[in-house]
Amino acid sequence: MRTRICDLTGKSRNQKRVVTFSHIRNRKVQNVNLQEKRFWWPEGNRFVKMRVSTKAIKTIAKYGILKFHILIFFNCM
Repeated sequence: MRTRICDLTGKSRNQKRVVTFSHIRNRKVQNVNLQEKRFWWPEGNRFVKMRVSTKAIKTIAKYGILKFHILIFFNCM
């Protein structure tokens, strides 16, 4: 089974602690909301199947796949 990491943004799960009323600390895992989705890639003239977070889906819908890769590349530098 693949790990729950977004193919585009690299988002992964978040571990946090929940403190109960009796002050017992329990670990809780917040998983990423991943969806398996097909995107049209105009440069390759085909569909590409990716496992992406819902945040990445919204950004791709707004800017497109090519501009999304450019945004991620320049934000990482």
